[in-house]
Amino acid sequence: MAPFLSAAVSYGDHKPNYSSNITWHAVFTCVVAAMGGLIFGYDIGISGGVTTMVPFLTKFFPSVYHKEALDTSTNQYCKFNDHMLTLFTSSLYLAALFASLAASWVTRKLGRKISMLLGGLIFLAGGAINAAAQAVWMLILGRILLGIGVGFSIQSVPLYVSEMAPYKSRGLFTNVFQLAITIGIFFANLVNYVTPKLMTNGEAWRVCLGLACVPAAFIFISALFLPNTPNSMLEKGQDKEAKEILKRIRGAKNDDEIEYEYQDLVAACKEAKKEEHSYKDLLKRQYRPHLVMAILIPFFQQLTGINVVMFYAPVLFQSIGLGSNASLLSALVTGGVNLVATSIAIYGTDKWGRRFLFLEGGIQMLIFQVLLAVLIGVKFGTAGQVTDLPTWYVFIVVICICIFVAGFAWSWGPLGWLVPSEIFPLEIRSTGQSVVVAVNMIFTFLVAQLFLAMLCTMKFGLFIFFAVFVLLMTVFIYFFLPETKNIPIEEMSQVWKNHWYWRRFMPQDDEPLSV
Repeated sequence: MAPFLSAAVSYGDHKPNYSSNITWHAVFTCVVAAMGGLIFGYDIGISGGVTTMVPFLTKFFPSVYHKEALDTSTNQYCKFNDHMLTLFTSSLYLAALFASLAASWVTRKLGRKISMLLGGLIFLAGGAINAAAQAVWMLILGRILLGIGVGFSIQSVPLYVSEMAPYKSRGLFTNVFQLAITIGIFFANLVNYVTPKLMTNGEAWRVCLGLACVPAAFIFISALFLPNTPNSMLEKGQDKEAKEILKRIRGAKNDDEIEYEYQDLVAACKEAKKEEHSYKDLLKRQYRPHLVMAILIPFFQQLTGINVVMFYAPVLFQSIGLGSNASLLSALVTGGVNLVATSIAIYGTDKWGRRFLFLEGGIQMLIFQVLLAVLIGVKFGTAGQVTDLPTWYVFIVVICICIFVAGFAWSWGPLGWLVPSEIFPLEIRSTGQSVVVAVNMIFTFLVAQLFLAMLCTMKFGLFIFFAVFVLLMTVFIYFFLPETKNIPIEEMSQVWKNHWYWRRFMPQDDEPLSV
């Protein structure tokens, strides 16, 4: 069998003598830290629902309300196409892009914990401003602060969890971050559905936006009680403290039980301190595989088309003929599917491997994206007008969307965060993660900003557009991503040295690193 067809890649005869015990201390620190995904998920879910609420539209975007509710001549695909409305959603992701670059320095110099604290605090301020908004500029300002909070959180949380988790359970704990994102999405959809029913004074949107303060406050307060990672402590010269926290999270009774892992961390830290690392270091030959993955994995993750569903699920469902109330309920259903399917990834990532889930999820998404294009194209065509849309037909469309969401939720959703967070050596780990977040936010911003215009222009062909990228990314994973399950972070270089393609960029044991 050709080497590139292998589903897993061995990393040599060396077997790491690391503890793989799952201790209560490790569970607490990893799970609490991973809850940083709540703020990202809540925002993804809440913005799409709020932008379909009539009081919100009439106050801030009356032209959109006119097209959506009063203008029957407008193509169904184009009813929500408004640049200010999309700026309300997408401004957060542009702010998160720049915040993640600043967070790289904070995470490296001050520690992962400080970045999480800042993320929660700034997100809290953004939620409060949005809830009190009286003009569009206040909405945009609040979104920018939310974006800064998201940028700091998603830059630091995956790193924190991957460094604290036992290596054999790293996938399980890091995927809790994605689970937190899906929990945030689900509860945002629930809030969007329930709040307008409970509040008839037209202020439900304020409650929906303001409740973002709840997960933000939880993350800020809980982060106060979390220790820094051993890696972060070593980077700051806190050798004794690093060894003590490593003993605690591994459940070691004495230094000997964690000595091998500790010495690997010390060696990695010394390598990291040899020079002041910057973004240009990522261009070095030995970091070529890491850089490619840091760019292409988040790039493909955002071009799966998942944000079409998650950002604008209520808008999308209204565009295919569901009323406002039914569209919010359908969005709640897809949020529930997302939550359940992510739980499957938590169980299966360390059992079945990263590659298997990537490939299976890609194939599943490809099939059902094509089906969605056919189903919507048959009824709406390019005119976007339909006078008789049977309930059973809408039901089939919703089922296809749910299966598509499930495929993403147990593959590219969690793995898009997990794999980049575990592949970088310590000396470029914070910088590499900031590149991952920056690329993710660039294309999240572009999708959020351009989706409604693309839907208006491409109609049902938009699903084919994303399906092409799903096909490309599945082929990419098949040939170029080695298996990384059950491999300690500090031993990860062996994965690239033994890969059929990437080994040409990696120095062998008797070769010096490039400078």
